[in-house]
Amino acid sequence: MALLGWPELILILGIVLLIFGASRLRGLAKAVGESVREFKKATSEEPPKLKEEEAILEAARKMGVETEGKSVELILNEMSEKSAKKK
Repeated sequence: MALLGWPELILILGIVLLIFGASRLRGLAKAVGESVREFKKATSEEPPKLKEEEAILEAARKMGVETEGKSVELILNEMSEKSAKKK
């Protein structure tokens, strides 16, 4: 399977221009650009679970709970015990 060269790309662009027309082609290009931008944004962001874990670790450190080498569940338990003792 050969790669597309400039002549093939120009031919495809001409066919697309005939099918959609110049006015709709601009909107189509805008929609494709927005889709690519959203895809790049979604793939570059951290997964939500990691953000939640980082927030939990930061809150635990502020409360004075040791976080090194502990699971998130254990850290949450210690945080709840520490907050219950304060009340």
